[in-house]
Amino acid sequence: MHYFTHTLPNGLRMIHLPSDSPVSYCGFAVNAGTRDERPDESGLAHFVEHLLFKGTKKRKAWHILNRMENVGGELNAYTTKEDTFVYAIFMEEHYARAVELLADLVFHSVFPPQEVEKEREVVIDEINSYRDNPSELIFDEFENRLFSGHALGHNILGDEESLARFTSASGLSFVKRFYVPANMVFFSMGRIDMKKVIRTVEKEAGDISLPLPEGNRIAPSPIPPHIERTGKETHQAHVLVGNRAYTMHDAKRVPLFLLNNLMGGPGMNSRLNMALREKHGLVYNVESSVTSYTDTGLAATYFGTDRKNGEKALHLVRKEFVRICEEKLSATQLAAAKKQLTGQMGVSGDNKEGLFLALGKSFLHYDRYDTLEEVFAKIEKVTSADLLEVANEVFCFDRLSGLIYE
Repeated sequence: MHYFTHTLPNGLRMIHLPSDSPVSYCGFAVNAGTRDERPDESGLAHFVEHLLFKGTKKRKAWHILNRMENVGGELNAYTTKEDTFVYAIFMEEHYARAVELLADLVFHSVFPPQEVEKEREVVIDEINSYRDNPSELIFDEFENRLFSGHALGHNILGDEESLARFTSASGLSFVKRFYVPANMVFFSMGRIDMKKVIRTVEKEAGDISLPLPEGNRIAPSPIPPHIERTGKETHQAHVLVGNRAYTMHDAKRVPLFLLNNLMGGPGMNSRLNMALREKHGLVYNVESSVTSYTDTGLAATYFGTDRKNGEKALHLVRKEFVRICEEKLSATQLAAAKKQLTGQMGVSGDNKEGLFLALGKSFLHYDRYDTLEEVFAKIEKVTSADLLEVANEVFCFDRLSGLIYE
């Protein structure tokens, strides 16, 4: 799978992955997210993402929504702790239309005051919907504790107090600081020729030249392990335990992903699912996850269970963690774990939208894109000793922090 790259004179990096499909994809990835907000801007990165669709210097919100919808295409966007994506999916003959619209959104949005007021209420409703769901709220609260108030732990949505302060000027200020070509990537997938991609993007964004934002990211300070319990009026007990993990540039993240999949990945045969659900019937869902940031990471395990079973379930989780930290995987177990993970990745990679977004994220942070074959090769190099080392650094129960709703 060969891809093409190019950098415009203004610093905008571009990557294009050829595809045989008549459906095309393109978008802008911005190297700015929740962690780049100032102390009084909690939630602004996400709020800006919403407002990009509410008006530009030449378009009203209605015209923006209909520009791609009228030709059967889709517009979408999302915000994470470290980046923001704005993209479109459409039939290949509408490539120029999509690029022009996306460039208009990311470089020429005006944040109309009346739209700011309306969207403020929309985001507040979104915040309240999360508060009504303890299985999601616990992740936000846990990350804020694990990162000890650092911006990486802040809720992406912000809160009512911060949202009340935002104005058109707030959005324009954030965009001026971060939505600049040298801090962005244009990523694309489809049957279109790379030379045409370059010409099309250069026409819409080539003359935009703005200074690169100053690097202001500071890694979170270490914190001692701690378990917190808080009373919640919920039917179930919700439990989340986890630890700081490896950065996206640390080679150990590969064995960590393999270990995470073995312990609590999506497979019904994960060790935690077998121990808590299949053998003891204590939970409907138990899952573990890994997130890597530019300068830190997070590994977390979550389950919900009847209140009377909370301690028993937590004991079983502890037991599985001790086991993975003390028992080296046999050659057969290691081979099976690798086969399952690569199979899952292969199936997941068949999702074109997911592949496209992975392309943009990878190029934004690594300045390259690893094919599935290259990723498989890295997984194949992982040894049982690697897994044991990672397990003791990340899953040792005495080093874990936790949050329990009971």
